[in-house]
Amino acid sequence: MPAGSGTLWDLAVAEVEKRENAEGDGEGAEVSEKSVLFVGSKNGGKTTIILRCLDREEIPKPTLALEYTFGRRARRHNTPKDIAHFWELGGGTSLQELIRVPITSSNIRAFAIVLVLDLSKPNELWTTMESLLQVIRSHVNKILTKLGKTNPEVAAEIKQRMWNNLQKDHPDYELVDPFPLPLVIIGSKYDIFHEFDSEMRKIISKTLRFVSHYYGASLVGVDKSKSVALDHSRPLFIPAGLDSLHQIGPPPASESDLGKLHANTPLELWKKVFEKTFPPKSSSDLQYTKDPAQDLQYAEYEVDVMRAQKNEELDQYKRNASKTWKEMDFGLD
Repeated sequence: MPAGSGTLWDLAVAEVEKRENAEGDGEGAEVSEKSVLFVGSKNGGKTTIILRCLDREEIPKPTLALEYTFGRRARRHNTPKDIAHFWELGGGTSLQELIRVPITSSNIRAFAIVLVLDLSKPNELWTTMESLLQVIRSHVNKILTKLGKTNPEVAAEIKQRMWNNLQKDHPDYELVDPFPLPLVIIGSKYDIFHEFDSEMRKIISKTLRFVSHYYGASLVGVDKSKSVALDHSRPLFIPAGLDSLHQIGPPPASESDLGKLHANTPLELWKKVFEKTFPPKSSSDLQYTKDPAQDLQYAEYEVDVMRAQKNEELDQYKRNASKTWKEMDFGLD
């Protein structure tokens, strides 16, 4: 489900604008700055997508922690340019505490989330998605709680926007749980995913369709598509609110297997079915263990020389301390 250069920006901007103007006639004050936070699988291609979106021909470097860049784009000729602030969280699920840095009460009204999931690693897919979205949702809910006390009208407006992609007469209105911020889900490494067994591809694709629909998210998979793409044998493209549980179908399991599963929500049921085929890795396997100080992309000669000197002093201290401790009489005789 590769993403193209124009799709991401268009979707993120359109999602935010749609929610901002849903309760008015669209003629109100124009918000010129918007923010997007990229989260997802480690080495899943987030940086590559951002560079494509900004039309930058650069070799992507691994993202160490939380990185920021921005871009400008004119809507029409001789009109003010939109400014997009791009934040990228590296390390997969290991640096979740940094999520609170870019999402604040001052920019939450014009903020969107892009979740990039590595389709070539289905055993990590659900854990990555669930962990990151839970942390973001918890942080956003705390912001909304504070806004509810200081600016209740804004808090109520943001909560109402959660439902703007789903009409009240939609058959699934009572069965979904929209994400509090505009959400776009991208499946990366489609070239590897395409080589999977057809049944495995179907399970992954249907699951992503369900998750996207459940959270009121857009599922991106093709370049600048003008129509919905639902064929599981090809990259999917489903804008938020244009899918349904009826079209997605039941979880990919037999009726007898479904009857044995105990779940409190549709999301929990799909999770159990998905993880039966793709058992999740332990959380420790997904942790980011690389030492940032050894990353060559952040090398600085003077800093590294000083660090090497301090490391040598520390090693010498340890050796001296070790000798001292061995010579000490602890009065144990």
